[in-house]
Amino acid sequence: MAIEKVAVIGCGLMGSGIAEVCAKAGVQTIVREINDDAVKAGEGRINKSLDRAVSKGKLDEAGKAEVLSKLSFTTQLLDLADVDLVIEVIIEDTGIKTKLFGELDGICKDSTIFVSNTSNISITELGASTKRADKFAGMHFFNPVPVMKLVEVIRGVLTSDESINSLVEFGSKLGKAPIVAKDTCGFVVNVLLVPYLFDAIRLVENGVASIKDIDTGMKLGCGYPMGPLELLDFVGIDTTYHISVNMFEEFKSDRYAAPPLLKKMHLAGLHGRKTGKGFYDYTDPKSPVPMKLS
Repeated sequence: MAIEKVAVIGCGLMGSGIAEVCAKAGVQTIVREINDDAVKAGEGRINKSLDRAVSKGKLDEAGKAEVLSKLSFTTQLLDLADVDLVIEVIIEDTGIKTKLFGELDGICKDSTIFVSNTSNISITELGASTKRADKFAGMHFFNPVPVMKLVEVIRGVLTSDESINSLVEFGSKLGKAPIVAKDTCGFVVNVLLVPYLFDAIRLVENGVASIKDIDTGMKLGCGYPMGPLELLDFVGIDTTYHISVNMFEEFKSDRYAAPPLLKKMHLAGLHGRKTGKGFYDYTDPKSPVPMKLS
């Protein structure tokens, strides 16, 4: 099935990026947020990102106008009735997501495919909240969406081959490189990434090396664009902690058990770049300083 009209539900950091890449690919995109203030904030994020692309010469003003012409915004779920694809990008809460999909199931046309951008919640469980489990899948983008090339396409137990093929084709249309994974908590990337990040936190806890030296070691020693502690601040300490809770519940392995320091930072509100402090202090965003964590 050709996907020509898309709804993106949620226009935070990830949702705005997904909406932007859809519009850039020439896809008519309707963005739904919970209220007018959230809509305004989402529009602002997209405009700021497009302005940045213009300033870097990656897009001209005519191109920006063309992208914006593909975007519309609403606070009403009923406005999504005729879309071909719904991409959910809301809070990582199973109950809230299933309630949303249950409502959408009675609004959208029968052929509409539903996907969640979740990084660790069961796609099969979310799909069971609808009468279209064969048309329900995961589509996990990576931040920042306009830059990162990967998208994980997740097959639930009942997801049809037709739906997976449509989503892989759509991902390629967006300029992404789709990979397909089965519905396992963490999919491909987080299953491998989370233990690496947690090992870096344990090095800090054990005083093996400083925050800056751990990050420098992995960047210069392994060629990573970010060190693990920089990456944790970028992803969000709170987000990583919630992912760890779900992954430990799924696998019951110490590899996915949150280090005590991660939990303490989460409880203290040290969530990384989004709060201005995490493993680094971002008072001066251009020159972050390692935090003193005990």
